[in-house]
Amino acid sequence: MSTAPLEEAVRAAAHRHRVRPLEALPWLAALAAYWFASDYLALGAQVLVMTLFALSLDLLLGFAGIVTLGHAVFFGIGAYAAGILAVRASGDPLLGLAFATAVSGAAGLLSGAVILRARGLTFLMLTLTILLMVAEAANKLAFLTGGADGLQGVSVDPVLGAYRFDLFGRTAYLYSLAVVFAGFLVVRTLIHAPFGRSLVGLRENAGRMEALGAPVRRRQVAAYAIAAALAGAAGAVNAQTTQFVALNVFSFELSGAVLTMLILGGAGRLYRAFVGAPLYMIAQDWLARLDPTYWFFWIGALLIVVVMFARGGVLGLASTLLSRGRERATP
Repeated sequence: MSTAPLEEAVRAAAHRHRVRPLEALPWLAALAAYWFASDYLALGAQVLVMTLFALSLDLLLGFAGIVTLGHAVFFGIGAYAAGILAVRASGDPLLGLAFATAVSGAAGLLSGAVILRARGLTFLMLTLTILLMVAEAANKLAFLTGGADGLQGVSVDPVLGAYRFDLFGRTAYLYSLAVVFAGFLVVRTLIHAPFGRSLVGLRENAGRMEALGAPVRRRQVAAYAIAAALAGAAGAVNAQTTQFVALNVFSFELSGAVLTMLILGGAGRLYRAFVGAPLYMIAQDWLARLDPTYWFFWIGALLIVVVMFARGGVLGLASTLLSRGRERATP
């Protein structure tokens, strides 16, 4: 019996998993920012948190084709889980991170098993409804969450017992970077595995995948739970680095903001969250200083320009320009 098909499959898998030199650029840029932009490390930590949050949504939207308006619910669950654990039990950041990730993943698994039965507009409204319900529950459970005043008194221990969170944001930045890198490795491994290939198949034609015998519902629920866990990890890091949790972690604006980040970077490519999130956060910081009242208008204008003239996002536009340059350079 010939082993050629198996060998070909192994070579294809090895090629997909191969680390390319360009993949090091975001991480080199992040390390360079630590050394050369030390005055902005607090903002940098927030950018990294939102990058992980955008990466979690990209797993759903870009690869599985699941559009949601309530992804912030898992970010908020992770933030409150880590914050409440720090206030009432243990301030160990790694324990809090693991706890928040598990709780958010479980919430994603349970809710996904129910609402993924719906399709289209019904599914969108269900995701928004869950977000609003959890936000109201957090507001009512003031004895646990702090209600409208927010969860205060969040005290986080030094990372690994040695690296204390300081006012300059050095530890917060490196801690956030380490968590983002771990989350990136998880997503990268998943999308290059057969599981990730099946998600792309579901995005393109779920009916055909079901006809081929693929477990469509199970794959969608699994993707939903994994994305929820990653979003919860982002929320946990946000709570630990700011040492405060407010009800706005459940806001529809946050869900809209992370969706905007993906549109700016372009959904469906692994590194686009690493472009869209920094672009949005830096633009927000800059525009808010220039026009504190109407800065959101300019964010909207930027989004319109990208949608009209760069439908593949910033990286999609860059890829198109590079391809055209190669074509012109080819004799």
